[in-house]
Amino acid sequence: MSDEHNPRMMGCAGHPLAQTPHLDRLARRGTRFTSAYTTSPICVPARAGFATGKYPHQIGYWDNADPYDGAVPSWHHLLRARGHTAVSVGKLHFRGLPGDDHGFSEELLPMHVVDGIGDVKGLIRRDIPRRKGYDKLAKLAGPGESPYTRYDRDIAARAQAWLHEAARRPHERPWALFVSFVCPHFPLIAPPEFYALYPAADIPLPKQYLPGERPEHPYLRDYDACVAYDAGFGGDHAKVRRAIAAYLGLVSFMDDNVGKVLRALEDARLAGDTRVVYTSDHGDNAGARGLWGKSTMYEESAGVPLVFAGPGISAGATCATPVSHVDLFPFFLECAGVPVPADGRHGVSPLELAARRHADRAVLSEYHAIGSTAGITMLRKDRWKYVHCVHYRPQLFDLEHDPEELVDLAGDPACRATLSALEEELRRFCDPAEVDARAQRRQAELLARYGGREAALARGDLNYTPAPGQAPDIN
Repeated sequence: MSDEHNPRMMGCAGHPLAQTPHLDRLARRGTRFTSAYTTSPICVPARAGFATGKYPHQIGYWDNADPYDGAVPSWHHLLRARGHTAVSVGKLHFRGLPGDDHGFSEELLPMHVVDGIGDVKGLIRRDIPRRKGYDKLAKLAGPGESPYTRYDRDIAARAQAWLHEAARRPHERPWALFVSFVCPHFPLIAPPEFYALYPAADIPLPKQYLPGERPEHPYLRDYDACVAYDAGFGGDHAKVRRAIAAYLGLVSFMDDNVGKVLRALEDARLAGDTRVVYTSDHGDNAGARGLWGKSTMYEESAGVPLVFAGPGISAGATCATPVSHVDLFPFFLECAGVPVPADGRHGVSPLELAARRHADRAVLSEYHAIGSTAGITMLRKDRWKYVHCVHYRPQLFDLEHDPEELVDLAGDPACRATLSALEEELRRFCDPAEVDARAQRRQAELLARYGGREAALARGDLNYTPAPGQAPDIN
C-alpha cells in the first residue's frame, strides 16, 4: 500500500508522463481494476475500512481524530486467530496506544496517529476554521529528501529483510505481509533522481486549473476555504508545475521501493506461490480543479489504484466492475483458507468480480472529516457516479462518456430518473442524514473530551503525521 496515490498516475493507467515500471510489470502479470475506490478519501478512516472490510457508517471511525483501535475485527485479527503469521511494515495510522491490539502478529516500524489522538482540530464541523500551514505545500515542493522519503527507504529495507528471513523459516500456513509506504503523500519533496524524471517544461497545468474553469459547488467551496492549499501557489504556474513534478517524482520513488520488495520476493524464491496486491489508501487531486490533497469524491481522490498478481489471477487483464477496499477483506481470508464471517456485511472477492461482470454492482465512499460541514457519500454503479451531500445539491457524472468528470449532470432534466434511482440505491446502504448525525455526535463527544473548540484550536494544525522518531509538524 502507498499513501495518497492518484490512480491515474501510473504508466499502466495510461498516464503520458508517470514512470512506474514496477507497477506496470505487476499489472502485466496480473489484473488491474480500473474502477476501485477507498471507503473514505482521508487517511485514518480509509485505513480502518481497509482493515475491517466495512464502510465508515458500519464501524464509526469517521475522521483523522477517530483512529482504528482494534475493537472491530480486522482481516489480520482473523488470520492470526487461525494460526497464520500476519506482519505489517510501515504506516498503519491506527490509534497505537499501549494495550491496543490491531490484529497483527508483529508491527515493524509502525506509524500511528500522534498521541493516540490525531488531528483534533478536524473534529470541528461548525464554523470551520481555516487551516494554517497550507502554504507549505507550494513552498516545499521540489527536489530533496524528507523524513517521509527516509522512512520509506527504511520500510522497503525491512520488508526485503523479512522476506529473505521468511524464506529460511518453515511455515505450516500461508503468511501475510502488509508493506505500507507513505509516499507520494506530501510534503512534495522528491529525491532528486526521481524529480529529474519530470522536467517542468513538459508538465501541463492540471485540468480545470484556471479560476474560470473550476466547477462551482458549495462543498468544494467549504473545503477550499478550510484547506486552502492552492492559495499557497499565488497563481504562479511555475510553482504549480514544480509541485506536479515533485508529486510524480514521489510516485516514481514509491514505485522503485515497490520494485525492491518484489525483487526480494523473487530472490527469496517465494514469488511462485505468493499473491501480491498493490493499492493506496486513497488518491490525491494533484491540482485538478484547483484542488490538492484528498477529501473529494472525484476519481483522482476517492479512486485508488488496485492491481492483483500471482497464482490463479489472470495476466494482462483489466476489470471495470466497481470495487472497493471492503472487497479485499474476503480476498485476504480466502487466500489463506480462512472462512469469511457470515454476517453479510463484507464485500465480494475481486477475483469473483473479475471472473464475471456484475452490471448492478454498487460501491460507496464516505467523507465526514476536515472541511466538511456535513457528510458526503459517493455511490458508483455501472457508468454512473452519484454524490449525495446532506446539506447541498448532489452531483452526477456519466463516467462512460465523461471520464474526466467535467460535466455535472445533476441538474439535467433528462437525468432526473437516473438521479432518483441512484439515491434509492444509496439508501439501501444507509440513510445519509442519520449517518451524518451519528458522525457529528461522535465528533462533538470527542471534541468535548479533548477540551472543546478552544483547546483544539490551541493544539494547532497537524500538517501530516510524523515519521517514527520525528516531532510533529504543527502550525
